[in-house]
Amino acid sequence: MATHAPAIALLVINVGLLWLLLAFPVGVRTIRVSRTFHASRDKIWNAIFPLGLSADWHHSVLTSQSFADAPDRVQQTYTHLDRHGEPIVRTLQITQSLSGTEYTARVLEDSALDAAFWTDFSERRRLVGDGDVMHLTIEQTDRYRGLAFLIFRFFSLRREMKSLQQWLDTGESKPARAVFEHPLVQCGLAVLSTLLLWPFFGLTRGGLVLSTLLTLVIVLHELGHLAAYRAFGHRKVRMIFVPLLGGIAIGGRPYNSLFEVATCALMGAGLSAFLIPAAIILHKAAGHGTFGSGTAVLIFLLILGAFNLLNLLPMNRFDGGQVLRQVFRSRSGRMVGSFLITLIIAAVGWRVGLSAPALLAGLAVFALLSMMGSTGVKPRHRLDEMTGSQRILSGLGLYSAVALHGYAVVYATDRLFSWSQG
Repeated sequence: MATHAPAIALLVINVGLLWLLLAFPVGVRTIRVSRTFHASRDKIWNAIFPLGLSADWHHSVLTSQSFADAPDRVQQTYTHLDRHGEPIVRTLQITQSLSGTEYTARVLEDSALDAAFWTDFSERRRLVGDGDVMHLTIEQTDRYRGLAFLIFRFFSLRREMKSLQQWLDTGESKPARAVFEHPLVQCGLAVLSTLLLWPFFGLTRGGLVLSTLLTLVIVLHELGHLAAYRAFGHRKVRMIFVPLLGGIAIGGRPYNSLFEVATCALMGAGLSAFLIPAAIILHKAAGHGTFGSGTAVLIFLLILGAFNLLNLLPMNRFDGGQVLRQVFRSRSGRMVGSFLITLIIAAVGWRVGLSAPALLAGLAVFALLSMMGSTGVKPRHRLDEMTGSQRILSGLGLYSAVALHGYAVVYATDRLFSWSQG
């Protein structure tokens, strides 16, 4: 049991972080951001008020227009694109206070998202003068499940305040430089993640090699997602590295079809699957000295296979669950598909010598992950359905990826442990 303790600890930490970020029942919360500006009241108010003369000041807002027959409603068009590559259009209902320096807005319609997404959302903006200084406070209230989206909105409001200051100073709002997404910052986060993973593999030279290889595997996995986004015409794609948790690939627009959802989810493990035959050929060519390059290839294969098998588990938050939900549209079909994948992965674990307690512990972790449920954002219009051939292609791709990565784990484990015992 002591041998598995570091791996179990890492799994528990990851499951806990995932639960906090994606599934923790935060409830209804209000985000509040304030800032002081040295500008006239009218100039600021005309910018922040959706019916103001400068309501389209922000670089992400193309137009902000009122309805002739409904003066309390505003239609705003954004630079952000919907699933068809068209600007997102949103209709707001505005309630202005008697003082004329405060208003509340609710979202009535959204061309990209279902109305249910905005059920609990409201935004209030208040402008208060103090001599030559104006104090602006923005509050957003919504119901949250998981801390990730709440944190995202908080920093989005902070960026909006900075953009407003820029517009007041220069008369122009430009997209802020995404410092967090800068390649150098992401490289730094990858290095930090490697160092944080190091203790779980032992604070030795070998442990550092293992944590470095795991980081490399994570990067290759996310590159697969990015390649799929590009293939489906996403103009801007990026990867965010999250220490301990891994990476997140982000596309440039919402999904357009179920086949796109399945393919983009599958290609994380799919791209890595193409490396397995090449790695096996390289291993055979390199030989198998105890500390030779052949052993390094085997360790890489083991980590590559194990990491991607975990991602292909039929859990809602994992790539495997994403693909299964698109391929099998009925509940019974998803149950059968999930059982087959779980059976294959459990068989791989048994084949490489995992003990019954370790397998049971793994199943318990997977059960906890499945309880997180699926709380994805529902689009306003249904995504394009898969054709029969697309469903077969996605299903074969999923099970082929599971089989290939399972073989990689078995191939590497058999040779690593046979040599160590020899």
